[in-house]
Formats: sequence, C-alpha cells, structure tokens
Amino acid sequence: MADLSAVTPPGIEIRPLDTVEEVFRASAVLSEVWGGDKSGMPPNLLRALAHSGNYAVGLYAHERMVGASVAFFAAPAARSMHSHITGVLPGFRSQGLGRVLKQHQREWALARDVGNITWTFDPLVARNAHFNLRVLGTRVTEYLVNHYGPMDDGVNRGDESDRIMVSWAVAARPVPTPEDDSVVAHVEVPRDIETLRRENPADAAAWRSRVRDAVARHLASGLVIGGFDDDRGYLFIRP
Repeated sequence: MADLSAVTPPGIEIRPLDTVEEVFRASAVLSEVWGGDKSGMPPNLLRALAHSGNYAVGLYAHERMVGASVAFFAAPAARSMHSHITGVLPGFRSQGLGRVLKQHQREWALARDVGNITWTFDPLVARNAHFNLRVLGTRVTEYLVNHYGPMDDGVNRGDESDRIMVSWAVAARPVPTPEDDSVVAHVEVPRDIETLRRENPADAAAWRSRVRDAVARHLASGLVIGGFDDDRGYLFIRP
C-alpha cells in the first residue's frame, strides 16, 4: 500500500465539518484557494454532502482552517468514492499537508469499506501529476477533454478544463513508475503552467492543445499512461 506515513506537523489537525459555521468557513477557504471562485463548493451543497455522510473535512493549523477536502460516494456496488475538491491555502503549501489529507482520506475510506478513491487533475500541472502518479501510485483511467466546460475561477479562467482521471486502490500496493525499457512514448508538460497562464496565455493554450493531441494519439494507438517522470512527462506503455 502507498507510503503516506509522513509525520503530521505540530499543530495540524483534520476535523469533520459538523456545523454550519465550519461549512461556511470551508467554502470560503476553497474559494480563496481557487482565486475567489464562490461557485466551486457553495455552502449549501457542502452542508448537504457532509450531513448525508460523505467525506467533508477541514484542515486546521493551530485552530485556523487552512484547507478542506470533499468527496462523495459512487454507486454502492462500486465500493468507491470520488474526491471532488481538495485545497490548501497558498501560505501552507509545500509542507506535506496534501499528503496528510490523503492519508486521512484513505483511512476514512478503509473504515467504510471503500476500496477505491477517484479524482481528476489538470494534466498540465506537473506537481500534481508527480504527486498523484509517483507519490501515491494511482492508476490513470481516463483522459477527459474539457471535462467541466468553461470555469470562471482565478486558477482556470481562460483555459479549457481537460482532466486526467485516476483511481487509487487504497488497500493495494502503489502502481510503480514503469521501467525505462517498458516506456514506448512520452508526452512532456510545462514545468510551471500556473505562471505561464499568467505571463503568456497564448503559450499556455498551445501547451493544452499539444498535450491533448499527443495523449489522444498515443491512446488511440493502444498505449496507456503508465506513470509520470519529472523530465519526460507522461510515460506511455503497452497494456
């Protein structure tokens, strides 16, 4: 199983969103993470998901909520849940808190007999690809073109919402990065798409089209995404 055993930093705690006040604060935190978008996880929807037994938690640093994560159950027979949104405020990133949240989500899922957690991420965000495929060892299941349609938030505004869907078998060993001799193709991604979007939107859009077309071509030829490499990007293998 995936090694998520990093020590939780002092003062960090994860709690369920049990009250209306906590729900509104989590919604505000997620809005701030996504550049002021108030529609991403509105309080009424978050309250409904939390109250009906889905995964809805706040991440606290010394009693201040600095992150949140929300997931909901799939069809009963699937024994799966979908992690819809997870975010940490900018000043608290690069401290291992994403790993702490995923460890908590995994333990929560195992306690409820959930075998798989799915989620999507932007294929152009290299740090997320690294974390999802190399650190957690998830399995890529789909490449989704413009999955959410136009998004009017500070992170995604002006770009198309292509996403990679991954599935994390929480009780299994992580999917290893493929050995070099099994890699038959790769698709490079930009080092820092967020900065590129701000400074050169045309180049960012060109990356979107280039990656989308290359991935589609390899998938159509029967290859699958087997992993991610920080230098080469997505690694394609024969199934």
